Amino acid sequence: MSTPSYGPGIEISGRITPEYARILTPEAVAFAAKLPRAFGPRRAELLAMRAKRQTEFDAGKLPDFLAETRSVREGSWTCAPVPADIADRRVEITGPVDRKMIVNALNSGASVFMADFEDANTPRWDNNIQGHINLADAVRRRIEFTSPEGKVYRLGEKLAVLFVRPRGWHLPEKHVKVDGQPISGGIFDFALYVFHNAKELVARGSGPYFYLPKLEGHLEARLWNDIFVMAQDTLGIPRGTIKATVLIETIVAAFEMDEIPHELRKCPAELGAGRGDCSFSCTEPLRRNRG
Repeated sequence: MSTPSYGPGIEISGRITPEYARILTPEAVAFAAKLPRAFGPRRAELLAMRAKRQTEFDAGKLPDFLAETRSVREGSWTCAPVPADIADRRVEITGPVDRKMIVNALNSGASVFMADFEDANTPRWDNNIQGHINLADAVRRRIEFTSPEGKVYRLGEKLAVLFVRPRGWHLPEKHVKVDGQPISGGIFDFALYVFHNAKELVARGSGPYFYLPKLEGHLEARLWNDIFVMAQDTLGIPRGTIKATVLIETIVAAFEMDEIPHELRKCPAELGAGRGDCSFSCTEPLRRNRG
């Protein structure tokens, strides 16, 4: 099979098998490339802000609430309603995007399964692309797995609601370059999943639901919101179809837990506590602080 043509400015160095080509279609890759072309400069600015903030912490500054967003913290506003299929999230489980795990997790009896491209997944090219194949099959209820011993795993009748956690958007996907620059791993994961599955999920009474990791403030949430808007408009699905749960995993985000959902108020499901990462972020960014 010949390598698909992806158009000017798009380079893929990862291998593309006939199976991988199901996911890495020219249309899907063009959609993924559209997002960094529109939002790459803002992403770069926000990453620079992270570095600047760390320099300030090293010099003795401590995290604090933002004076410029006081009106949000003290104001009256609401978020969009939560869809019926994720109104009950009392039991959630997390796991990697390998095929057997997805089948077992969806059959587990949990309310939600978070398929994880981040902490639970080694971000090798094959793992990531195979994960998207697995999720596309799961969304369409055609996923199954046969073990080396011959045991067959298939989906049951009652399934957990599927969420997807892309990589943090600060991490690069080195196998895909857009105009000479590696695409954000998080944006790439998001783009492939929503391109292939959003309309199918809506048709089945659900939607494209995401966990967003490693955000460091409301301006980063604003960027994700604008990415969602462009994605929905490009794909022809109503704004607000995408729902996002933001994980509070950094000490700086903990001071913006009103501002973050305010930026995402048309699409949030809730905030989630990333306890381990948040605890670590109380010490690591402040390790040189003498304030």
